[in-house]
Amino acid sequence: MQDILKEIVAYKHLELEQLCAKKVSLREALLQSESGIIAEFKRKSPSKGWIKEEGRADIIPLSYQQNGAAALSILTDEHYFGGSDDFIRTARQSGVTLPILYKNFVIDEAQLYAAALCGASAVLLIAACLSKQDCKRLLDKAHELGLEVLLEMHSEPELEYAALGPDLCGINNRNLGSFVTDVENSFRLAELLPKDAVKVSESGISNPDTVKALRQAGFRGFLIGENFMKTVDPGQALNEFISKL
Repeated sequence: MQDILKEIVAYKHLELEQLCAKKVSLREALLQSESGIIAEFKRKSPSKGWIKEEGRADIIPLSYQQNGAAALSILTDEHYFGGSDDFIRTARQSGVTLPILYKNFVIDEAQLYAAALCGASAVLLIAACLSKQDCKRLLDKAHELGLEVLLEMHSEPELEYAALGPDLCGINNRNLGSFVTDVENSFRLAELLPKDAVKVSESGISNPDTVKALRQAGFRGFLIGENFMKTVDPGQALNEFISKL
């Protein structure tokens, strides 16, 4: 019995090493990508209700990968966005190998363990949800678990969070209080971010010309979900979008 116990414990150490190993890099994927599109699996939103209630995590994320996405974002908040951690597991099981962003409102370390366990590559931390102290603590824990951090900011005062050293700096064009969206927010704040930051523009992007202009402004990542998810075939919509870049 003791020999079997030793074998089990040894295997658990191996599993933990694999869990904490550096996962496929979202940062590097965006730096190397010509499109920089982070295609999002988003079935619902608080402002629009159901976008694609029948959307399947074993079909759409893999289709995004097959149609040229640089990386994926998968909503895991259940109550407001109709998401689930299982969507990331399902996407991985379907064959997705791209970096996956765990998109949720992360306020506790337990969520970081959940992200690592379900197969995410990176997590979203939102400056508006966290004090700088809490944000730093969660960022450090994410790195311990082998997860990268996309730190989302929306306003000029929040830009001081960029000094915490996230892997990627996101500018959300949607005000999370009013849900008003304005892509000009990315252009306005881009030059105020650190010069070496890998910049990601989030929300409200529906035109390839906007992506071209944002790239000129220094952005390397472009998170787009609703624009694709509201179509009959999100993967094909992504393909057509990229062809116009």
